[in-house]
Amino acid sequence: QVQLVESGGGLVQAGGSLTVSCAASGRTFSSGAMAWFRQAPRKEREFVAGISGSDMSTYADSVKGRFTISRDRVKNTMFLQMNNLKPEDTAVYYCAGGSKWLAGTHFTNYNYWGQGTQVTVSS
Repeated sequence: QVQLVESGGGLVQAGGSLTVSCAASGRTFSSGAMAWFRQAPRKEREFVAGISGSDMSTYADSVKGRFTISRDRVKNTMFLQMNNLKPEDTAVYYCAGGSKWLAGTHFTNYNYWGQGTQVTVSS
């Protein structure tokens, strides 16, 4: 059974930093893309960052220059380092994994999802 488990969410002040993690079990995503999405209340789930099978990263314009996606293939874990956080970054953050090589920005590109971790940025 494939599981993605996020951790590291929490409450942080604006301008602060936070790193969320996603631990995968049941299969390896070393050759497939993984990504982070987020969903704020009353908003649709949106793409945040993705990392391809060759570790090429891609970011939403709203987080470019502030967030960094990475992964540890040995530990089968993905990370999202978030710096200079803003109140508009407040959302539930979900990790996703799939079989495709490229990190697509639409949620339909991913077969596996975590349960989400809450990130709240206070002003």
